Amino acid sequence: MQDQLNARIETLTGERPTRLSELSGGCVGEVYRVTLASGRDLVAKVGPAGSSGLTLEGFMLEYLSTHSQLPVPQVIHADDQLLLMTMLEVGGGLGTVVQRDAARHVSALHANTCENGYGFACDTVIGGLHQPNPWTPHWCDFFRDQRLMYMGREAARVGRLPVEVMNRLSSFCEVLERWISEPKRPSLIHGDMWTGNVLSAHERISGFIDPAIYYADPEIELAFTTLFATFGDAFFSRYHELSPIRPGFFEERRDIYNLYPLLVHVRLFGGSYVASVDRTLRKFGY
Repeated sequence: MQDQLNARIETLTGERPTRLSELSGGCVGEVYRVTLASGRDLVAKVGPAGSSGLTLEGFMLEYLSTHSQLPVPQVIHADDQLLLMTMLEVGGGLGTVVQRDAARHVSALHANTCENGYGFACDTVIGGLHQPNPWTPHWCDFFRDQRLMYMGREAARVGRLPVEVMNRLSSFCEVLERWISEPKRPSLIHGDMWTGNVLSAHERISGFIDPAIYYADPEIELAFTTLFATFGDAFFSRYHELSPIRPGFFEERRDIYNLYPLLVHVRLFGGSYVASVDRTLRKFGY
């Protein structure tokens, strides 16, 4: 298999790989660091036959590259079996200076909007899972139907979300408008902004990887960055200076928006994530 991969990479780049080393991560496929004869390093993701995830990931990276200033890897080639891209510099953490730099990039990303409503021109993926994006005029409708209810049903379908919790989620969604108001405009979001997908070096952001893009209320992105403590006060202070955050986000909407990534994790893993969904529903009386 490595001989075949080396041959494909040589055909695409004109250089013979001298070394392949496995990297961590990659819900869609296996990930390798590719060192070429010139010394240049690339990243190769290799996917299973019959899956379109890598083609879609390449498309999403190219979309971010052409429709925003967000730093992302350059896509060299993308098809169903191979995604080949430039390797971003890594080695730094997400300290105060880096978080303020991240806020600048994320605020600029969220300034990109569209007139079609909420969703995207095609469905995307998150964590290897299907993510539906039909254009929807109102944000609350999109978030309820295409995020909470869709992923809740998926988690229940595979037996990882108890029926009782799914019923409570459904009841909560019926009155979601009490807490979720219409944003000023749809914003382009990365969609999967957690620590593993944020790269830094030399006290700055070097890039964002593994997107799950669509147009949304940008608060859903901000909320996710708090779920696993990706960003903290330094990020939010700078982001608020650039793009003021509406009152009520930290008190209420953050937890509501984080129901979606929690449901993604329930669908993937079950376990303690079910208890997290349960706690959030109870917080709002359901």
